[in-house]
Amino acid sequence: MASSQPNMERFLRDWRQDALNKAQYDAAIFIGDKLLALTKDDKDAFWLAQVHFNAGNYTRSHDLLISHNLIGSNPSCRYLAAHCLIRQNNFAEALALLGEATPTHLFTTNANANAKRKTSRTTTRGTRAGSKAPERQPDEVSEEEWSIRRYEAGMCYLRGLCYAKENAFDRAKEAYKNALRIDVQCYEAFTQLVRNSLMSPDEEDEFMQSLDFGSVRAPKGGDDPELQTEPGDYVHMLYQTQLSKYRNPRAFNVAVDSLSTHYGLADNPDILLARAEQLYTQCRFKDALAITTMILKEDRSNFPAYPVHLACLYELKQTNELFLVAHDLADNYPDKACTWLAVGTYYLATSKIADARRYFSKSSMMDATFGPAWIGFAHTFAAEGEHDQAITAYSTAARLFTGTHLPHLFLGMQNHAMNNMTAAEEFLKSAFSLCRTDPLLLNEMGIVLYHQDRLKEATRLFRQALRVADDTGADPHAWLGVRTNLAHAYRRLRLFDEALAEFDAVLRDGGKDAAVLCAKALIRLDQGRPDDAARVLHEALAVNPQDPIATELLNKALEESSAGGLMGALRAGLDPADGGEEVEDVGIAEMERFELELEEKKAAARARLERRTRGRAAATSSSSSGDKGKGVMRGNARGGGRRGGGGYGADEKAESMMEMSDDG
Repeated sequence: MASSQPNMERFLRDWRQDALNKAQYDAAIFIGDKLLALTKDDKDAFWLAQVHFNAGNYTRSHDLLISHNLIGSNPSCRYLAAHCLIRQNNFAEALALLGEATPTHLFTTNANANAKRKTSRTTTRGTRAGSKAPERQPDEVSEEEWSIRRYEAGMCYLRGLCYAKENAFDRAKEAYKNALRIDVQCYEAFTQLVRNSLMSPDEEDEFMQSLDFGSVRAPKGGDDPELQTEPGDYVHMLYQTQLSKYRNPRAFNVAVDSLSTHYGLADNPDILLARAEQLYTQCRFKDALAITTMILKEDRSNFPAYPVHLACLYELKQTNELFLVAHDLADNYPDKACTWLAVGTYYLATSKIADARRYFSKSSMMDATFGPAWIGFAHTFAAEGEHDQAITAYSTAARLFTGTHLPHLFLGMQNHAMNNMTAAEEFLKSAFSLCRTDPLLLNEMGIVLYHQDRLKEATRLFRQALRVADDTGADPHAWLGVRTNLAHAYRRLRLFDEALAEFDAVLRDGGKDAAVLCAKALIRLDQGRPDDAARVLHEALAVNPQDPIATELLNKALEESSAGGLMGALRAGLDPADGGEEVEDVGIAEMERFELELEEKKAAARARLERRTRGRAAATSSSSSGDKGKGVMRGNARGGGRRGGGGYGADEKAESMMEMSDDG
């Protein structure tokens, strides 16, 4: 209906917009109400409801839409009404308003065109090689239709929020994906999928290829075809930086380099954070920490950066810095979940497990979709050896965050610690189905196979873990445990040259280590080279003079070397090729001396045996539990070794000491 006072309408609309731009919501509401009384226009009613929403008056906004019968009139009003209900935590009512039917006719997926889409850029204007012009031109869609499409996508996103609050995460994931199929620029839906780990790395890649980034509307007035496709390429690269850092590191690096070079995003916090996340997955904690520190120095309210920042501080054992960060967050942002994550991380780093558990629990209750809090909560049980409770907590995390492999990995590690090798293998296989390029996962799978005596399969996985770490540019020092495990597997397969090469690489990259040197010495003993073994064991004792394994192996090496010397001299004395009666006389003398020494050793051995027999009889009569000293095997839940008890001799003790290192 045409108004009789168009000039006054224009004046009031300008005034309302000016107040809205200044965040003067009371003024905007006051003027908007007068404008609506003057025009009785549905658009002015919608705008007034929008101002109420921005001011936090969700009930008034919802009631205004109902009173003017706007909810059923168009998608924008229904979207706003549902959003008001969600802000009031009326999720069931919001879902009833939105309905569960998805407007599939609005999907703009273009799988065939995007399957060949590459992430490398070949021009400075932003065109990716191999990209094709979209079959459907977005400019052919009117502005009104485009607006409806975006509100429909927004309603799919709101459906996802409602489903997530009802713990229907599969339906929530599908709703978020539908939002992006309708409007690829619905970033809210995209970030819910990625930050909540609702898709596996392979699923992310497949879904990205199915989206029609060519539907992104380019600015009008340009005839250059490169300018028409550039916005879509830009959005694609922005999304690429937010995906899993395990799946395609090369595509990630290309996207980051292009955004940094062509669009001035080299110092953008989101791009820097993406780089830090990639460095963290490569165990380059110092480099990742340097980036997150720079981000938080510029903006300490950048809450997405805190989980990586806190994890790096924990890994580097910087407890003082953890305390300062946690204290600052608790003072200034007590209503944020990451605040109590920081407090819990500090207590975990200082071994105050009960306090850490309490604050991790508080963080997860404040935000049920905050994955780091759930993982930290489960870690507190694992730290105390409470494997059953840890498994329960990790299982909850696996149910909430279906797209990440980490809960399944930790479940496998817990079952491994409990010696449930079959269950451990199943959980690790589940993790592997979600992510095939995590070196830590490959290492854990290899350890389980090692303990099942499937040495060739274990060796293959250890090699694969090192290859993946090398391909991603990971810090070599971070994967010394994997290389050590590979060397032990080679040793048990009696591939001594390969084992020695790996042990040498560990010593070269990680410095002297007594356990690794003992492993090398054991190989030399197996090769019948006791002199070389003794030299290596002297190096081990120089590193750790009190090492019992090195001491016992050294005694064994010296005994073998001495015996070998006597037999060599004997063979030399009896060899007629070395000629003459003089040599034969020397040989006879050496034989007589050897026989004399042998008789003396036999007598001494019989005496020791009698003393030992009397001592064991006395010990047996005084204790039925047996010796609990160093002669009993005590397997470590994570440090390898045979599990269970039982005595062993020198060879068995050395074999146990050389069991797997799980530190990779």
